This record gives sequence, C-alpha cells and structure tokens, in this order.
Amino acid sequence: MTPDGATVLAAVGRALRFRAHGRRNFLLVTAPTMGRLQCSNRKDWSVDFIALPKAEIHIHLEGCFEPDDIAALAAEAGEELPRPPGELYDVSSLSNFLAFLDWTCGLVRTRDQLARAAYAFAKRQSGSGVRYSDVIVNPTHWEHWKKDIAGMLDGLHAGFSEAEEDGYQPSMLCISLLRQQTAEEGVELADLLVELKHPRVVALSIDGNETAAGRTGPRFAEAYRRAAKGGLRRTAHAGESSGPDGVRDAIELLQTERIDHGVRAIEDDEVISMLIDNDIALGVTPSSNLTLGLYEDFAAHPFENLRKAGVTVSVNTDDPAPLRLSLEQEYANMAGANGWDAETVRELARNSVRASFADDNLKADILKDIDAW
Repeated sequence: MTPDGATVLAAVGRALRFRAHGRRNFLLVTAPTMGRLQCSNRKDWSVDFIALPKAEIHIHLEGCFEPDDIAALAAEAGEELPRPPGELYDVSSLSNFLAFLDWTCGLVRTRDQLARAAYAFAKRQSGSGVRYSDVIVNPTHWEHWKKDIAGMLDGLHAGFSEAEEDGYQPSMLCISLLRQQTAEEGVELADLLVELKHPRVVALSIDGNETAAGRTGPRFAEAYRRAAKGGLRRTAHAGESSGPDGVRDAIELLQTERIDHGVRAIEDDEVISMLIDNDIALGVTPSSNLTLGLYEDFAAHPFENLRKAGVTVSVNTDDPAPLRLSLEQEYANMAGANGWDAETVRELARNSVRASFADDNLKADILKDIDAW
C-alpha cells in the first residue's frame, strides 16, 4: 500500500459513456484488470481498490442481474427478451428501469433460481473485495414470490449459505417496502418479518420512486415502529428526488438508523445537523445519482461536502448491473474526483463497515484489516 500522504489524483482506466436521463452524457471511470489503478502524484503509486477491505450497504439484488443471467432466465421461462442482451437495461428514466426490474424478477420462478441469484450476488461482491453486504430485496418486484415471502427468503438463504460455505462474503437481507404501498401493507410486511424472525433478515427498508409516491414518512411510521419493537434494524431510501424533507421524515417519523442516498440533505444545514447528532450514516451511490440527472459529474456531487461537514458517508453502487459498475470502480471514480489520500479511503471503508448491520465480531475483523491496508 501507499504512504499515507499520497493523494489519489487520477484513477487510470477506460471511460464508458452513458446516456443519463435522456438528455446528457457523463463519463464513468472503470477499473482495468483486477481493479489495480495507476494513480499519479509526486510519486507514482498503485491503488488496488479490490484489495481494500470494505462493506456495501446500499445495493439491490434486483439490480445485480447481468444480461447473460437475464437471457438464461428468459430461456428457462420460455419468454423472449424485449431487446438484444447488450441493450436490455433502459436507464433513461427511473420508471422505465423499475418496470424492467419487475419483468426480470418475474422470470425467477423456482427456489433453485432464487438460490442461484443469491449465490451469484455473493460471488460478485467477493470479486470486488467486499467483505460483507446488506442487500436490499423488495418483494413487490418478484411476481411469483410476493405472496410467498417466507418461501422467497428460504430460497435466497440457501444460496447465500452455500456461497458462504464456498468462501464468499456473507450477506444479510434488508426487506423493502415499495413507496406506493399502503400503510396497511407496510404494517403487514413488518409484522410478517417480526413473526418469521428469519436468520437471513436483518432490517426493514423502503425504496421506490419518491417523486411518484409523494411524501411517505407518515404512511409507514407505524410499520417502522413495529419493526423496531420486533428487533429489526431500519433503513430507508430518502433525500434523492424527495429533497432534504425526505431525510427529515426518515429521521423523525421512521426513526431510521441509516439512510440510503440522503444526498439532498446538503441543501439544509439543519438536516445535516440532525444526521450528525443522531449518528445516522448515508449509503451514497454517486453513479446512480448522476445517471438520473441529479448532478452533472462526480466533482459536482455533494458526497465530499457531506463528508467534510461531518456526516458519515459511504461509497455504494445501488444497481451495479445496469450501471455497468463495480464497487472498486466507484471508489476510483470518487477518489479521482476528490483527491482522496489513503487515510481518507480507509476512513470511508471504515464508515461502510460501521454503518452496516453486520455482527460486531465481523465488523471488528474487517476494521482491523482496513487498518492494515
């Protein structure tokens, strides 16, 4: 590893041009083979972000199906692909993207297919040097399983367990409500998860299109109260399209322990203070935010200002398959844009671990390895 004083100024890789929100392009820096990035400063040094021990706390299983996976599932289901494999993902709008997720997850119809998806996820994460993942799963996307959540959990659990036996990273599930659901449906899901006490489920979450659903904090406050009483951890998507008020609602009404996105908090100093005072970490996904047109480029993204303000932030990928992204690439993107030195990179990796819902012993082991990186 490099001396602590060295600064990551330019992550060397190839640039992948992306159409963002149907109106502009941005550059996504991707890592060369094995994730080793040649970075220049006064002294040339090499940064291996795959070797960096880290957790990922904002990633959706629904967004981890590669085109080849989707093609195989479609063939098994006897369905034709809507577009050629290389053009499957439409990220021109959030609504189009979510509709495609529904179609893709609807192809998963057997317990074995669930297990395969879970195993592939753990293998993918380990390939990026991830040591633990809180992975979000929203049952409403899974047509054949949304009425059999217990069966869905068992299928995923089998795949994750097999992956751990084969030496891949452990994963825990954050089961998510869709914003468009009713208060009653939220309570029903929270009560079910508390009743099941499934060993693979660690948290209740909320995701979906904030703009389409409107204000949802009041609607799901009771579900979150029941989840907390039943021993579940709590996270929520907020502060992406909802603005800082969504973050405020997540803190005050949902009593969340962590917030996915949360970047719009930068627009309200009082909300920033609330995050700091309540020790609530943000699971930030910069490339995803750029793709949906929230910010112009990595340099304009508020990640660095939030970090410098004292908010606990971490680097995540959200939906890596459609973004053609990996976690080591996203570290490289942000390090290059913000001139992070080695200690800053280590601290952000520590943030990801401390903000995760991993058990304390695993956290301690990963933190120790981060110190040695």
